[in-house]
Order: sequence, then C-alpha cells, then structure tokens
Amino acid sequence: MNDVATALAAPEWAASAREHAERADALTAGRRARAAVGETHPVDDFLFTYYSYKPALLRRWHPGLGVLLQDAGEARGSWRWYLVEGRDAIVDHERIARERHLLLTGVGRILRGARSRRAQFGCFGLHEWAMVYRQPEHRHPAPLRLGQTDTDAVVDAHPLGCTHFDAFRFFTPDAVPRNRLALTREQQSATEQPGCLHANMDLYKWAVKLGPVVPGRLLLDCFELARDIRELDMRASPYDLTEWGYAPVAIESAEGKAEYVGSQRAFAERAEPLREELIAVTDRVAVGMD
Repeated sequence: MNDVATALAAPEWAASAREHAERADALTAGRRARAAVGETHPVDDFLFTYYSYKPALLRRWHPGLGVLLQDAGEARGSWRWYLVEGRDAIVDHERIARERHLLLTGVGRILRGARSRRAQFGCFGLHEWAMVYRQPEHRHPAPLRLGQTDTDAVVDAHPLGCTHFDAFRFFTPDAVPRNRLALTREQQSATEQPGCLHANMDLYKWAVKLGPVVPGRLLLDCFELARDIRELDMRASPYDLTEWGYAPVAIESAEGKAEYVGSQRAFAERAEPLREELIAVTDRVAVGMD
C-alpha cells in the first residue's frame, strides 16, 4: 500500500494545481506564442526542441510522493501512475518502482555521481566552440562572432575539458581527440560533475523522466534553472546573438573567462539543492523496489 504522509482537501490541491499552471504558462508564454505563428528562437526554444518536452507537460501539477488528494478520484483516475482509493487519489509510487526500475536506478546513479565530485570551473563553455571547430557548416543559423578562422584559433589555444557526454557527442571530428576525456554514454555517471552547465540543465530532464513522483514546484524550479543556464551557454558560445539582444560573454578574454566562471558558480549553487531533492525522490521510490 502506498504510504500517506499528508492529505490535501480538494480546494487546497485544486488551488495548488491552478497556481502551478499559471507559473508554467508564464514560463512558456514566449514558446507558445512563437509556435502559434511558426517562429523560432535560437535560445529560448532549446529546452523544447532538444529535450522534446512540450509546454503542456509543464502545466500538469503533481503533489509528489505520499500526498493523498481528497475527492480527486474522478479527476485523476485516468492519469497514468495514479492510484484511486475510494474517492481519493495518490501517486502510485509502488507501481512506478516496479515498472520503471531501470530508469529510476539510472537517473539516481547519474545524480549521485555528479554530487560525489568536486565542481570544475575551467571549461569556459568551450564545448559550443568545439561543436563548430574546423567545420564550415553549423547547426545554428547565427553567424560566428569571430569568424571561422579565429574561432578555430580559440579552440587551438585552450585545452578542452568537457565532462558531459551529451555535449561531447556533438564535437566535430577534429575536436574529439582534443578533449581531456574520451566520454561515453556508459561512463556518464562516472564523469559528470556539479559545475557543468549541461549537467545542471539536465536536472530538468531528470525531473520530467521521474514523472509524478516529482512535485510540481521542483519540476518548474528545474525548468527555470535550465532556461537561465541556456542563456549563459549561448552568450558564451561562438555565435553572434546581438540581434537577439544577447551580449556575448567573450571567453577568449580574461575578463570573459572571469564572468563565465562567476555565473557558472552561481548556477552550481542554485542546482545543488535541486539535485539533492531529486536524489531524495529516487531514494524514497527505491524503498518500493526492495
């Protein structure tokens, strides 16, 4: 039986769901407006195209583990991963533990692996530069801020220390052997570290994958963090995004490096409690696996 830690009366959980939807709508307003007229944005749309999660997913509020929603049986009875008990409903973490065992253990392993390591702040966002290194065709339509020759020179002048496989896998063939580590998917939990922008953006991905065991507030906090990180990620990239209102973080200079590291440290601090909450969720669900 799913343990009940607390119970919410219908007016209380309905208000929480409504407030959550309003927050989600505010966070996704730009994406929804652009989608309605067929427009795109090189920074804001990343979280919806790369991770492939639609704005509607963010609107759906879940209370998390052990919260009984009174008089929600009819409203939530058709929702996946919910158990109806009389007129009430609760997230069925026992079923999730059984049916999503591999996912839960995999996500938990990656999160704990990152937590166990010292944060590194010496990459300077060069993963984006390595994705265009000695490559005449690029994934993004924006022009290179320094041009191809000088962009390549920046990469030539710096060691590459990427620790995130899903960034590394987009490196150009010439950039791959320049990285300090030959990253693989199988070793992801052994190489990720909490200073990495992409590892901290991925907290949003893990929150989505863990599903309704993650409280709605935590999901949106992870999304908001990922959105803010992406802005730095692209400002520090080799692309010229001034027409979109983004001033570059010129990591080829000492001043730009200092600015990047300062922001990177701040994001790592924001990510730390969110990672801890996600780990706590996987630990609680794991009880149902025993």
